[in-house]
Amino acid sequence: MIELSHLKIVASLERHGTLTAAANALCLSQSALSHQIRYLEKKLGITIWQKEGRRLRLTRAGKSLLGAAKQILPLVDQAELKLQAMADGRLGQLRIGVECYPCYEWLTGVIASYLREEPDVDVDIIHQFQFTGLNGLQNRHIDLLVTPDRIAQPGIAFEILFEYELVLLVSETHRLAVNHHVVPEQIGQETLITFPVAAERLDILTRFLWPGDVRPQSLKPIESIEIMLQLVSFNRGVCALPLWLAERVCQRLPLKWLHLGKRGVHSALYAAFRDEDAELAYLQHFLQMGRHFEAVGLSESLEYL
Repeated sequence: MIELSHLKIVASLERHGTLTAAANALCLSQSALSHQIRYLEKKLGITIWQKEGRRLRLTRAGKSLLGAAKQILPLVDQAELKLQAMADGRLGQLRIGVECYPCYEWLTGVIASYLREEPDVDVDIIHQFQFTGLNGLQNRHIDLLVTPDRIAQPGIAFEILFEYELVLLVSETHRLAVNHHVVPEQIGQETLITFPVAAERLDILTRFLWPGDVRPQSLKPIESIEIMLQLVSFNRGVCALPLWLAERVCQRLPLKWLHLGKRGVHSALYAAFRDEDAELAYLQHFLQMGRHFEAVGLSESLEYL
């Protein structure tokens, strides 16, 4: 029975005091405004306002209705703004799954800038899955997956964030440190320190050692990049990292990076997301910032490494 327009009229009457001013504020004629108030009073069976000269005075019932208007109208305004922001792609939730340990160093710098530019987007980072990252996308546990693996799936889109070279890190005193590059056989007697993921997802194995029918002496999974680097610097093994990260850590630790073969092993980091979300402005903004950040700001963001 009570419509939103009635609440707006009562609020305007209280704010402006006269029928003329209230009508002007609402872009209504005085007769239209009066008609709506009389209609409401007839339906409710109670007087909403009374004239006192040129001014209007809300009755007790009118003040009660005004109280409701003061509570409801701000909520409606907020809802409209929120819905408009959602329609414009400025408001939403971005749950980012990460399947690449070194990618956290890249992601840290991207997120810092993204949060400043997208204050209305709720961002969450998820890295310990009860499922694969792609299943997380399909099951809607996450909205965007940062991954080095491009596995075609119906309804899932992939975009390259950036390309990189995978290199071998050794101690400056390691026997291989004198080389410009290594061949698979030279790693056959080494302890290869890796991240704790399935061997089939380690490029140094699948794209360098295994094609040469070479297996390292042992594999040592380590979650912490910092501990991994310390082990390598004390000649407790070797590891493979993206070149952009290897160059930075070699500036502060006694380490050297080597190409994997004369041509190197090159890979890419991808962002995967549901096809239906491709037009979300805040998701596209993240992809844009991620690609731009890799190009101009990566080394600066990793000063702490």
